[in-house]
Parts: sequence; structure tokens; C-alpha cells
Amino acid sequence: MTHPRAILSTVPRTLLAVAAVLAGLTACADNDGKTGSGESAKLTVFAASSLTQTFGILEKSLESEQPGVDVVISFDSSTTLAEQISQGAPADVIATADEESMQVVANADQLAADPVHFASNTLVVVTQAGNPADLSGLADLQTADFVVCDPSAPCGAASAQILQSAQITAPARSLEPNVAAVLSKVTLGEADAGLVYVTDAKAAGDQVETFNIPSDVNVVNPYYIAPVEGSPEPDLAQEWIALVQSQAGQKVLHNAGFDRP
Repeated sequence: MTHPRAILSTVPRTLLAVAAVLAGLTACADNDGKTGSGESAKLTVFAASSLTQTFGILEKSLESEQPGVDVVISFDSSTTLAEQISQGAPADVIATADEESMQVVANADQLAADPVHFASNTLVVVTQAGNPADLSGLADLQTADFVVCDPSAPCGAASAQILQSAQITAPARSLEPNVAAVLSKVTLGEADAGLVYVTDAKAAGDQVETFNIPSDVNVVNPYYIAPVEGSPEPDLAQEWIALVQSQAGQKVLHNAGFDRP
């Protein structure tokens, strides 16, 4: 990846580690005068919905270390977010669950720097707690009432590839806009099963039962992050990206189930 046009369970100890890194970042910000004490700034981050838990942790940590900073995160399908930025929606940072969505932003000349690959994710099969349909894994989707993301979203493109590789020809009951919507359908009992990211299944805890997908048919989704062109807070945007890439940020991601890039 050489040029943007050419492309891309919360625990106290984790929060302490994040705070330590943020202390250093805060000192740097104070030196350049952009987000020092007594000043206010708003950071707008567009992020894939599967990053809701982890970016929520980082948001609270950054705001606690820099009281003048307000981090506002919009979570949705990477495809939707990329289209919004390409059409002029104001944002400082974008984080996607695939390379293709980041490419859309790059093609619109809306990236201020090269995207960075900061994490990876895979999919699993989830059922409602108790597994009412008595499923045992991916193969059982052939006769189950299941839901997946729409193929236009990264989770949907991965799901479609997995189903094809596993020779699952039964149609999904519905195609959802993002992985959060798939998970909601399952936990509410509106579907027997769904394909979601490992991280979303882990965050759902005892609301779901999880079945791994064989590695020979599973798909790895790479996550990318980049500053948006024309950001009113470019230094703060870089600060956020540095936090996500830092040892503390990576620990938050790892604890949530993300794989390292």
C-alpha cells in the first residue's frame, strides 16, 4: 500500500494501559497547542460497526485524559461510511473492515495519508442462547432459518464467500445492513442463526452460542484506518490513529477478539 489513491472484554488493566499511553499522547498535544488543557476540540470518527466495543473503550479513555476533547464516533457498515465521506460527510478519521471500502474513499481523494492495517477479524456462526434450533455448525445452515449481512458490506461479502465455499445453497432469510443488525436478529430469536464476526459474538457473551467456521472456508477481514482529507483536527486525528496502533490500543483490540494485523 504505497499511496491512498492506490489502495485498504473490557478489563481494568487494559484501561490502565490505555491511560498510560494517552498520558504520553496528551503531553505531545500540549506541546503543539492543539488540544492542550483549557482548549476544546471535537474528533469525528467513522468506524465499522464491529469496532463499537473497542473504539468505545478508547473514546472514554481519550476523553478522560483530555477533558477538552469530545470524541464522536459514527458506527455503520464500512461501505456506507465510505460512501458518506466520498459524498462530503465531515469526518476526521475513517476505520473500515475491508480494503475495498477504504479504496472508495481513496478514489474520491478524501484520504489525507496512507491507510494503516491495524487489525483482522474472522466470522463465526451464532445462535440464540440455548440453541433452540439445535444446530451444530456451519453445515446446518442448509436447513436453518439464518441471516447474514448484505453482500455490499464487508461482513456480507465474507459471508457470501464462506457459504459458497461450504456449498450452502439455501438462501438467507434476510440480508442485514451491518453485523450489529445480524446479531440483533439472532439474539431476539428472529432467526435460527447468523454469521457475525468473532468479536461481535464475544461481545454478546451468554446471549449467543458460537460455532467456529473451518479455516479452509473462513475469510479474514483486514481492518484499515486513515485520516480524512480536510479534517479540522488533523493532529488529533493522527493522535487517535496512533492510539489505535499503540500497544495499549492493540491490547484492547486483542482482548475483544481481534487478530493482530
